[in-house]
Amino acid sequence: MKKTKLGEFEELVLLTVAALQGDAYGLKIKQELEERLNEDLSMGSIQSALKRLEEKGFLNSEFGEATPQRGGKRKRIYEITSLAHRTLAELKAIRADLWKSIPKLAGGLKTI
Repeated sequence: MKKTKLGEFEELVLLTVAALQGDAYGLKIKQELEERLNEDLSMGSIQSALKRLEEKGFLNSEFGEATPQRGGKRKRIYEITSLAHRTLAELKAIRADLWKSIPKLAGGLKTI
């Protein structure tokens, strides 16, 4: 795995961008994470994580079209990079291997 580390929150944001695909913009990412985590998040925390992920090479972004619903403002749309895709796959494999190494605990826990 590349030496660039992902924090837990960064990984969740990155997974959310991957899940939303072409509809991954700040507010949508925030809403999706809040629903899945069942907690309130600040827009600033989302924006900070997106900026860090882009700086690390895990995300690309571009502005979408201006819309009347947003008062003519454009959304910044995010997408994962090939580095992010490889890193997420590696993290998933590492976690799966770790779960397999603790069969008593893994057998007693149910996935949600």
